Amino acid sequence: MNKLSLISGYKNGRSWLKDSYCTRPFKLANVGIYRQDPALYLMVMSSSPGILDGDHYDIDIRTEPHSKLQLQSQSYQRLFNMKTGAQQQQRIHMEAQSIFSYVQHPVVPHENAVFKSHTVAHMEDDCQFTFGEIITCGRKHSGEVFRFSKLHNITEIYHRGKLILKDNLLLQPQLLPMQAIGQMEGYTHQATLLHINTGAADMETPLTALRQMLEEEQGITGGVSLPDARCLVVRILGNGGEQLYNCLRKMQQYFWQHAGDKIVNETLKTAIA
Repeated sequence: MNKLSLISGYKNGRSWLKDSYCTRPFKLANVGIYRQDPALYLMVMSSSPGILDGDHYDIDIRTEPHSKLQLQSQSYQRLFNMKTGAQQQQRIHMEAQSIFSYVQHPVVPHENAVFKSHTVAHMEDDCQFTFGEIITCGRKHSGEVFRFSKLHNITEIYHRGKLILKDNLLLQPQLLPMQAIGQMEGYTHQATLLHINTGAADMETPLTALRQMLEEEQGITGGVSLPDARCLVVRILGNGGEQLYNCLRKMQQYFWQHAGDKIVNETLKTAIA
């Protein structure tokens, strides 16, 4: 059992690490570099080479009102050869008028890897949540293309206790060929980006912007949809983890910058009042 918990607080116009707790192999590092930036930037680091058979990762994140947190991963996440499997649980609690953004490095499942990840986010009013994941076929250059046993990712988003979005991704290459229609269809990597805004937001403008970003990429196929007035979903298929990661980071930065502009405007309004 490996635990990580953190609370992003807000005081005197700045977000700060109010509380944190972690067990091995986890470690948190503050990676903010600009003193004038009031947001909190944290990197989740690990002393382990990857997720091993029997591992259970338990992660708990809370953002207090007005805090702005960007979480970063350290590197590609390897899922090693397994017999019984490993799992990860992430719980994210966002209080009113807070922002959370997390685009993770690609997951690389080795041969016979079995992994289940369950992420649950609870959001209050006027929050912004951006979450990105990338799944690769495995160690492609070592000949391990879709040699893992099972990969199951579930993401649930709640607004004021009501489920507004659920993404359920199950890949079992030994039962269903990944090249089949409705699966990867010739591609080896898949990326997903979720953006949820529980405030009064115009989602059509970012929808157009993200579609433009996808059109500028070569060798991929993807789409952007609005399953709910508060939710925007991006799905991309490609053949390179680095390309998909950079693409999601570009989209993340788009939302992050606009969220920052909103905070600055609100701060100015408060100062004037």
